[in-house]
Amino acid sequence: MDTNNASRGRSLVPEERRRRIARRIREEGSVSVAALERELGVSPMTIRRDLEVLEQEGKARRTHGGAVLPGFAGHEDSFQKRLEEHVEVKERLAQAAVSRLSQGETVFLDSSTTAYYTARRIIASGSRVTILTNLVPIMDLFASNEAPNVELIGLGGSLRKLTLSFAGPQTARTVGAYFADKAFLSVKGVTRDGYLTDPDPMEAEVKRAMIEHSKEAVLLVDGSKFESQGLCVIAHVSELGLVLASEAPEERVQALAQSGVEVELV
Repeated sequence: MDTNNASRGRSLVPEERRRRIARRIREEGSVSVAALERELGVSPMTIRRDLEVLEQEGKARRTHGGAVLPGFAGHEDSFQKRLEEHVEVKERLAQAAVSRLSQGETVFLDSSTTAYYTARRIIASGSRVTILTNLVPIMDLFASNEAPNVELIGLGGSLRKLTLSFAGPQTARTVGAYFADKAFLSVKGVTRDGYLTDPDPMEAEVKRAMIEHSKEAVLLVDGSKFESQGLCVIAHVSELGLVLASEAPEERVQALAQSGVEVELV
């Protein structure tokens, strides 16, 4: 811990420290315990107590590893809300994805919560991998965890606070400057005729670029994705190399397989 930050953090009275945290949440939409610990120079336990107080005051909603604006947390497409849904299924998909990574490979991870769980699995596995991602929570993971074998390349652009991701033409162009061995991605929904969809055109553009610039694009999908549909088309499932599916309707899995893509149930 930086000694200057530590002394500065200890010099702040709790009320002032909480005001600073609340201001950060209003300005940025979210905060992480790890980032606040570095900035304020106090213990994670102190930060969590501050976030608990701010939640009681209605100024924040605590999440895994941090807090978000209450409005963001309640939005159906917010990262933090999606992170808390279908956790067990996403963990299985993440484990299956990481098992297909070889030492020294390069992988795109998109802005999905399943990609976040995949990044956590990569860290835990100790694999020698290069990750390219536009998801800020994955970047935070590597800022607060020891991962000596993993190289992280952040894909910048316009920050979408709702999804805690960088997106837009600049991000897509940055993706286009690289080629990866694999891309692991998820989507808002899969249509009956096999189109992958997302609610936001900027996110769809980035996911499309990841598919085009990887040797093998792998869709990580749970059963709920067959019940939803986003506004924007990303690509057709036939452009993928593999679909890893969990708790998906049998008839929809068969339809995917008939389109020519390999489908594996996990």
